[in-house]
Amino acid sequence: MDPVTDHMDEEEKKWLTPIKIILAIFLVLLLVLMIFPEYSVKLDPEPNIGFSVSNVIPEDIEIIDEAIQPSGYNDFKKLVKPNDPIVKQTADKISSTACSGNKICSAKAMFYFVRDNFDYISDPIGIEYVESPREFLSVGGGDCESGSVTLANLEAAIGIKTQMVFIPGHAYVRIKLDDTSKKYKNKGWIYLDWTCKSCGFGELPYTSLNKPETYVDFN
Repeated sequence: MDPVTDHMDEEEKKWLTPIKIILAIFLVLLLVLMIFPEYSVKLDPEPNIGFSVSNVIPEDIEIIDEAIQPSGYNDFKKLVKPNDPIVKQTADKISSTACSGNKICSAKAMFYFVRDNFDYISDPIGIEYVESPREFLSVGGGDCESGSVTLANLEAAIGIKTQMVFIPGHAYVRIKLDDTSKKYKNKGWIYLDWTCKSCGFGELPYTSLNKPETYVDFN
């Protein structure tokens, strides 16, 4: 055996081992970069919201439901009507137009639709006036309860578990979506405040945090 050759083989082995490790890490990273973006898009798809209100809301909405002046939280159940043809048609059109039916994407689209296209309008002083979804969609706005009623109905219309949330002086919506990203969730729920124009999906304004909550089911 040649001592010089043996020494060279040992040196080559020392160099080859780290090279193999580096190549293996590189291949793993390459696979992650190829697979993860596709998985991320499926887990957290974004809607195509380049459509106008007139594209998704039926024309000449007939107002058949009277607004309510609630004396308690249970009175809001009178406005739980996700199967109303106007609500259902609007929700289905938003979902098919913005998301091709994907439920997570559609949940986002409903929120963005109400947040971006409807105005917050205060009730008369001393009067609590909550419009039906038909009236809210028709007139283009309402107070926090009216918009939240509409958003909750739209989410429920596409099969999403939905609740209205009441805190002192304010109301918003929360929904249950088990398959969506954890970054949106608060105790298993995704909170949606359409009146907060700077809030994203799953975000609440700081003024609403850590307040006592009361819930009304919309399913």
